[in-house]
Amino acid sequence: MHIRHRPALAAALLASATAAVGQTPAALSGLPAAILPPALPWSGASERLIVAGDDPWITPAERSDFVTTPRQAETRAWLERLDAASPLISIETFGRTGEGRDLLLVRASKGAGKDGTPKPVVLVQAGIHAGEIDGKDAGLMLLRDIALRGKHALLDRVDLVFVPIYNVDGHERMSRWNFPALRGPLEKGYVGNARNINLNRDYAKADAPETRAMIALLRRLDPVLYIDCHVSDGFDMQYDITFTYAGWGRYAYHRATADWLTERFGPKVMRALSRAGHIPTIYPSPVDTRTPVSGIRQAPEGPRYSTGYGDFIGVPTVLVENHMLKPYRQRVLGTYVLLEAALALAASDGDRIAAAKAGDRSSRPATMLTRWQPAAQPIGWVERFRGIAFDTYRSPATGRLEQRWTGKPVTFRMPVIGQEPVETVTLPKAWWVPGEQVEVIDRLRLHGIDFETTASPQRAHLDRVRLREVAVQPAQDGRLPIKASFDHEPVVETLPAGTVRVPADQPLGLLAAALLEPEAPDSLLAWGFFPEILSAPPRAEDFIDAPLAEALLERDATIRTAFAAKVAAEPAFAADGAQRLAWLRERLPGRDRFHHVYPVWREP
Repeated sequence: MHIRHRPALAAALLASATAAVGQTPAALSGLPAAILPPALPWSGASERLIVAGDDPWITPAERSDFVTTPRQAETRAWLERLDAASPLISIETFGRTGEGRDLLLVRASKGAGKDGTPKPVVLVQAGIHAGEIDGKDAGLMLLRDIALRGKHALLDRVDLVFVPIYNVDGHERMSRWNFPALRGPLEKGYVGNARNINLNRDYAKADAPETRAMIALLRRLDPVLYIDCHVSDGFDMQYDITFTYAGWGRYAYHRATADWLTERFGPKVMRALSRAGHIPTIYPSPVDTRTPVSGIRQAPEGPRYSTGYGDFIGVPTVLVENHMLKPYRQRVLGTYVLLEAALALAASDGDRIAAAKAGDRSSRPATMLTRWQPAAQPIGWVERFRGIAFDTYRSPATGRLEQRWTGKPVTFRMPVIGQEPVETVTLPKAWWVPGEQVEVIDRLRLHGIDFETTASPQRAHLDRVRLREVAVQPAQDGRLPIKASFDHEPVVETLPAGTVRVPADQPLGLLAAALLEPEAPDSLLAWGFFPEILSAPPRAEDFIDAPLAEALLERDATIRTAFAAKVAAEPAFAADGAQRLAWLRERLPGRDRFHHVYPVWREP
């Protein structure tokens, strides 16, 4: 079928499914009701947050009865009108997208505190995945009620900084075919930005202009609380508003902020949501969506994610994951309740949060977990998990059994699948980065990691890392990641002037380790920042290298023994002269200084 026919196909599919359930297209939210599972009936006290249809400050989502969400221009116009009406509201641009659109933030503030110092900031962002846009419409409602409807006391001890649309370019690519499992709004934005980079995989490598702007904003504000609003995928269940933190709190790299989140934030917000008629829980990340009773997964997180990044920089960070199959209206109202409760708690717990942040930033861990695997036994159980029943049917499309959710509530005992460590690295005193690695040094500077640049050559005892079993991974978010095994060897190097030394003893030492330790899963090496080390080394003709390899075997007993063992164990290797010579070439004196050599040294 030609591409020009696909819009007609989409319209026909929608019309067919619509007719099957007797609805008009205007009544639909995303996919037709014939495809999405049944929605559970719901009503709650949070419905009182919705204003009357003739209210002059009704938000665009409220006006549509939460069927649609406004585009960027309408969102901005509404906010600018609110800014003009209230001295508590101000708008600014903090960056631009790849396609040149403004990145907007809204500050709700009563000004500095009594002592003249700025108040702590709660930073809330919506639309990092632009189809998951609940936070935008909830934030508009909350800003209105703070500015004009008597909730200004929320600003007595904190400021709210709200980013209504983080991934603006993706947001403006609205379609009812984006995020098809989400029950509303009718049209949704796209997951990636203009370059199809998933911004919630970009915090560590920071390739996107949006990410770079957000990191700069985080450094400027240093918020007491950072909230990232999403909508989940997974399986059907009764819970509507779910949230979590880095490593589910259990596996966080920094303990003080994680403890505040689990001990203070979680219980407070759970109570507020329950009182408002919602059914909250900690985000149940499924081990297997096709078999929900397999369990929910909890694991460490790297700094590619907002929550992981917040953990590594010592900022309490919350991931909101509203349940995809709950109606948009219900999800938006639950998000409003969560944000309001979060503001109130941040105001009352300001000193506690500041102490937790300071404690994390003063910690100097000696090791860092880099690889883990699912624990052999559950680490806990949810005794009465509130799920939804399903049956199966034979799909003519897939030829296999597929799920069909019934909408009938069930409860069952759900295992929590944790992780156990596989690899932990001991952190060095420092890392040394060659001055020519400008892209890496740019990332260190962007993240605010301290480093010093040498003015003269430095001779040092260092740890050099060689890669083996290197495998380039499928393209992801604008990069070609790699996986490898590593050999460490002590060397004495004279490093030229202009080399950068990154000490581990600094507030962001753990983030430096996550970016520069070769074994770290979100390291710049793992993201493919050093493609030059994958190039084949220069080589002489075989009639030169073969005698050199013979001489190497004759004089080096260790290499001779390893070579003989490999020949005996691997018949394909034994029969392939090119492979045999390549293996020996890598062990000849004067090896290439680039090939499979990590160009960052570690200072033990």
